[in-house]
Amino acid sequence: MLLPAGLLAALSVLVTTASSPLRSGTVPADGASEVGPNVVVIFTDDQGYRDVGCYGAVGFETPHLDRLAAEGLRFTSFYVSQAVCSASRASLLTGCYANRIGILGALGPWSEHGLHTDETTIAELLKARGYATGIFGKWHLGHLEPFLPLQHGFDEFFGLPYSNDMWPVDFDGQAVPEDHRKRVYPPLALLEGNARADEVATLADQATLTRRITERAVGFIDAHAHEPFFLYVPHPMPHVPLGVSPDFRGSATTPYGDVIQELDASVGELVAALERHELRERTLVVFTSDNGPWLNFGEHAGSALPLREGKGNMWEGGVRVPCIMNWPGTIPAGGVHTGIAATIDILPTLAELCGARLPEHAIDGLSLAGILRGDTDVSPRASYLYYYGRELQAVRVGDWKLFLPHEYRSYERVPIGQDGHPGPYARGRTATELFELGTDVEERKNVADLHPEVVDRLLAFAARARDELGDRKHEGNGCREPGRLD
Repeated sequence: MLLPAGLLAALSVLVTTASSPLRSGTVPADGASEVGPNVVVIFTDDQGYRDVGCYGAVGFETPHLDRLAAEGLRFTSFYVSQAVCSASRASLLTGCYANRIGILGALGPWSEHGLHTDETTIAELLKARGYATGIFGKWHLGHLEPFLPLQHGFDEFFGLPYSNDMWPVDFDGQAVPEDHRKRVYPPLALLEGNARADEVATLADQATLTRRITERAVGFIDAHAHEPFFLYVPHPMPHVPLGVSPDFRGSATTPYGDVIQELDASVGELVAALERHELRERTLVVFTSDNGPWLNFGEHAGSALPLREGKGNMWEGGVRVPCIMNWPGTIPAGGVHTGIAATIDILPTLAELCGARLPEHAIDGLSLAGILRGDTDVSPRASYLYYYGRELQAVRVGDWKLFLPHEYRSYERVPIGQDGHPGPYARGRTATELFELGTDVEERKNVADLHPEVVDRLLAFAARARDELGDRKHEGNGCREPGRLD
């Protein structure tokens, strides 16, 4: 089958322009003289594409999230920058692909680098507009003091410095023996600002995290209801080890479902706090996840179906995540946006809505403000880059996704884990493979041989992306260093 000439021409234009970074130091014209909405961003950990009721969840219910979607906007092709914790979070807060700012993988307690102070976060962007800023949950962009939230625009921080499994405790809750790989981890701290405030030492402690974070987030709304605020709630859950309070234990068909139902109730409490202060029509609420599900944990993991694979690779199940945006009176109810959008687009969207000045340096996000105001048929984003670590593994333009040859971690054809313990990984390998996501979202029908002209154009797009953001041993011209200790 040949590609229609008109579509081929459009693809050529997209490939020519799609990798251009956004560079601007000007204040957006719209709303620059007025403070914009309050902003609440809820960011869960390892929650899969299907793990919300309105996305097809099975075995548990999410009535509060479903209400936000019914009264707002649901995205069906929404991406994180990489299917791993730190890289994904760095991109959300800075509007940049993780490779541009040098935050890759999942930073651990031994990491001596973090988010550079020269990078501009959403918190810094909005703080300059007079917003109060708070984060309650998991940071994971550097655990040393120069890299913590208070040094990146946040007024308040309570939560974990990194993932909740980075501790010297096994999946059964017992301390690991001397020869165990997790013995290198220190005790898991809960931080208040820059200081250690408490410790997560047991699975029972893990079970309190969602409740404690929710209480702090609600308290932040109560304390700042009289002024504009940015509230960032990056929950540590449902990352394993799962922790759920007694009120929700056994409420769903799996332990994972229990955790999701508690997270949904947390969303309901935040919305109730906004309603109590009559702030709903003055507040944009964004809900999304940092990457796909950690599938080899079985009933302690979620689902990305019908998408392929999950966390840790760049098939759609790893990087396409649920996303809901709600702002009564501005975002029309019941909308569904099927075009490409991503976490890197949130920062420029908020800049436009709140009249904030974009960073002087290059970013990669594009404003979704027009979509939020009701123009859901038009997407500013025509393309996307799929990096994992330093490797460019795939590119997308329109509905065409081209995989480049690489090996990846796979969950297919291996047994899943039981009782909170992980199963093994498989190893997969792709050749140069082309998929048409509009008709094959499961990525099972390689049509590269049928569309050589599309392959050639996407390969050219990939080459330009490498020049800008690098690829394995190739240094990109647009890459910046992370922050490092002197």
